[in-house]
Amino acid sequence: MRRRRPRELITAATLRDRFDRRTAMLAAFQGGIGVLIAARMTYLAVFENERYQLESESNRVNLSLIPPRRGWILDRNDLPLASNRADFRVDVIPERLTDREGAISLLSDVLGLTAADRADLLQRMDEARGFQAVEVAQGLTYDQFAAISVRLPELDGVVPQRGFSRYFPTGPSVGHLLGYVGPASREDYEKERNPLLVTPGFKIGKDGLEKVFEQRLRGVPGARRVEVTASGRIVRDLSTREDVQGAPVKLTIDGPLQDYAARRIGLESGSVVVMDCRTGDLLCMASMPSFDPNSFSAGIGRIEYAMLRENERVPLRNKVLQGLYPPGSTVKPMVSMAFLEQGLRPEQTVFCGGGLRVGNRVFRCWKRGGHGQVDMAKGVYQSCDVYFYHFAQAIGMDPISAMARRYGMGEKFDLPVTTQFYGTVPDPAWKLRRFKQPWQPFDTVNATIGQGYMLSNPLQLAVMAARLATSEMVMPRLEYSDTVPRFAPMGVSEQDKMYIRQAMSDVVNGPGTAGRGRLPLDNVLMAGKTGTAQVVGLNISDGRSGPWKYRDHGLFIFFAPFDKPIYAGAVVIEHGGGSGAAYPIARDVMTYLFDPQKGMDALLALEKQWGGTAQERLAAQYRAYAAAAGQSVPAPRVHAAAAVDPVSAESRLPAPPAGTTMPAPTGSAAAAAGSAAAGLVEEP
Repeated sequence: MRRRRPRELITAATLRDRFDRRTAMLAAFQGGIGVLIAARMTYLAVFENERYQLESESNRVNLSLIPPRRGWILDRNDLPLASNRADFRVDVIPERLTDREGAISLLSDVLGLTAADRADLLQRMDEARGFQAVEVAQGLTYDQFAAISVRLPELDGVVPQRGFSRYFPTGPSVGHLLGYVGPASREDYEKERNPLLVTPGFKIGKDGLEKVFEQRLRGVPGARRVEVTASGRIVRDLSTREDVQGAPVKLTIDGPLQDYAARRIGLESGSVVVMDCRTGDLLCMASMPSFDPNSFSAGIGRIEYAMLRENERVPLRNKVLQGLYPPGSTVKPMVSMAFLEQGLRPEQTVFCGGGLRVGNRVFRCWKRGGHGQVDMAKGVYQSCDVYFYHFAQAIGMDPISAMARRYGMGEKFDLPVTTQFYGTVPDPAWKLRRFKQPWQPFDTVNATIGQGYMLSNPLQLAVMAARLATSEMVMPRLEYSDTVPRFAPMGVSEQDKMYIRQAMSDVVNGPGTAGRGRLPLDNVLMAGKTGTAQVVGLNISDGRSGPWKYRDHGLFIFFAPFDKPIYAGAVVIEHGGGSGAAYPIARDVMTYLFDPQKGMDALLALEKQWGGTAQERLAAQYRAYAAAAGQSVPAPRVHAAAAVDPVSAESRLPAPPAGTTMPAPTGSAAAAAGSAAAGLVEEP
């Protein structure tokens, strides 16, 4: 049986004590809470004051970066190959769009976007990061810009702004050389983590020299502070820090010559390189067909990009640096130098009856009837294959390959470019290393006339021409400098140099293979060497007709004046059907250098047959391609102004007499003229 606990006796004193204890505990608890609150308030008000003041200020004040203007790219005469134009533009920031379809529909109505434009915009928005600005359009009229600006309350995430866009006056003529600019990709942002890269309107170099010199051209961004409402509407400007324009980059390129050479290639696919063989300055690096970098900078559409990508002539490849071709007979003067160094006398001859047996095979000369008795000079100017077959067998491949490397074949040049392909200079050690096979006599036969394993790019051929002209180790350079370099001598005797020079002059001015390449000038003679590079076997094509891709490449190296060389270069025409497609281009380019009026007369007559300038033909090609794809392309706006861009080929023509009315410009000249007339081209 459990015992009961005694009942507690409750008195007034007991109740009072209990109440006092509980009151004290509650007061202590409340006091502790008060102390904590006071401490927290003190902490927030005193120690965190600056932080919350900044956050409050950021809610009231919006700070945005102002994209810096890119530095200009100048030619050797300080004329702009790439500049900036004042521009009205509109971007969208996908993550801020509250009504994506409605915003795009409204923008389409105001800006006149086609179905293709809308599809391209949606694709770019899907591929971009949410916070990354996506370009809708640039080059807006003021009315379009104003129409969008007044609708901003219903267009969350749409950012109209006035800024500068990249402008390339001669368009396709400099596409491969300069490259283009475009918005930073997510990979670019992940590498650099720079908020400038996701600033609306900011673009970086994506290819060519725009990419190589990105940090120099970029400049320093400005900043703008504005007071905004809670909904983000701008109340007033508070302060602005101006951007600092990027530094200019000056090239050795001659702008008008670059434009002329690119246009003179015409309907062919190929490249022209011209250099000053006294300094190594690259005056021209034209590669065609090309693309218009203005289209890429403005955000190229998928239809236009598909047209470029599907073209069998590969307009997206820089043929000067990335095109590799068998050099063909252009190597014969260099091979002759190897013969001379090995003690072969120039007057020694061999009989050419149209071919030479090597082992159990007969190697044919290009002239099936043969050349008869051939010495070294005739071997060069008549390009007799049998002469080189015969003496190369006696001398061997090693001296020839060593000489080829001395003359720039297979060499990597220290130039500010994104990519160079170096080609191949074969020899017995190379073949054993590459194919695990011994060198054969027929390998020497093929290599000594620039076929077989031998490959080079047009820049290397131009350097070879410059070294043949001067007998100095001329090195090309692309960034301009007032310093005149001193090149090491190649160890060639004056007698041997003049002998090969004269033989190369006879190629053009004597009984050689390029008589139609003679300059139409009384006091200037050009020396050169033709080359035809076989692409497929004769059982597939004769190399001169049939499908384009089966025709032989045409090559020509040259220098002028032949007795006191100033300029040297190379022309390579892909699948041109032989050297006859190359040396007329070199003739006209050299004519333009010495007599711009005669050069332009020849070019304009040809462009009339071809259907306009390279830029005009590219625009027509795009319109036709888009029409075939069921899309319409608006006609380009042509400004009514009669100016010629200072880096266009026409700029070298003498000024017309006073009172003469010039025809309205077209193509690149029209675009440049319109910009100047409207005051849109930025001052340097």
